[in-house]
Amino acid sequence: MPDTTPLILAEDLTRRFGAFVAVDHIHVTVQAGEVFGLLGANGAGKTTAIRMLCGMLPPSAGRIRVADIDMVRHARRARSQIGYVAQRFSLYGDLTVEENLSLQGGLYGLTGAHRQERLEATLQLLNLSDHRAVMAGALPLGYKQRLGLAAALLHQPRVLFLDEPTSGVDPMARQRFWELIYDVADSGIGILVTTHYMDEALFCDRLALMQAGRIVAAGTPDDLLRRPLPTPILELNSPNAVSFERLAQDWPEVREVIPHAGQLRIRLHADADPATLRARVDAAAAERQWTVTALQPATPELEDVFVAVLEDNDS
Repeated sequence: MPDTTPLILAEDLTRRFGAFVAVDHIHVTVQAGEVFGLLGANGAGKTTAIRMLCGMLPPSAGRIRVADIDMVRHARRARSQIGYVAQRFSLYGDLTVEENLSLQGGLYGLTGAHRQERLEATLQLLNLSDHRAVMAGALPLGYKQRLGLAAALLHQPRVLFLDEPTSGVDPMARQRFWELIYDVADSGIGILVTTHYMDEALFCDRLALMQAGRIVAAGTPDDLLRRPLPTPILELNSPNAVSFERLAQDWPEVREVIPHAGQLRIRLHADADPATLRARVDAAAAERQWTVTALQPATPELEDVFVAVLEDNDS
């Protein structure tokens, strides 16, 4: 039977800084070949959590096993099984791509022909072969992140931690980086990634939403999208969307108006009747001779779910 032991297992993981609780009794499991996402705003506790899971920061309480090694007792032993990519580029800008990887290989104990073999394989995997002689500091940000990922994979770890790996990277480069992440996961590596991008969250096999150090919702993207929303959301399609946006801000049943791909997503208060909104839209259109192409219930998006979860936990 296949081994179902999680490559990452954290139970009641907690970190305090004095009286401040940065991570509050969270549970995380990641299987081989799985991409698990920690999603949350800046300050939610994602980076503190990932630093504990990597063995860079001791927990105040809880249990961590990574690649079946106790990270609280034997963090140093587990590091040969871990790859880590920081949010900010942390390699040497005044060394070439190849020099950086050669140096990292030596730090991981790779020598001789084996080090060169791993260097060539990693350059090819990350599509960096044509940039091997380029100074790392001169690389575009997307390629710097590729180089960071290459350095993290040189020693063939079983577990990969990515902390906000595409922050500040343009959308096309982010897409290409995620394609590389999928390739890595397909090789059987367990991946934990932190992000605040909603579109990236959809790329994960499973997600956990963090707020104020706690996990407040978890599941597959489809599981989360099936959660009932406490507030109705309607989608208004109109060539007069900008004018409707200004008008709808003052309607008492409207909680939020969100421009979205040339349309408006109108979120109502929990006790509001969508029929009231429809009547207001029809009246405004008739009075001002505006055109309404459609007004219908919106298909929930992950951001809608997460906003509802966060508001529910704040109340």
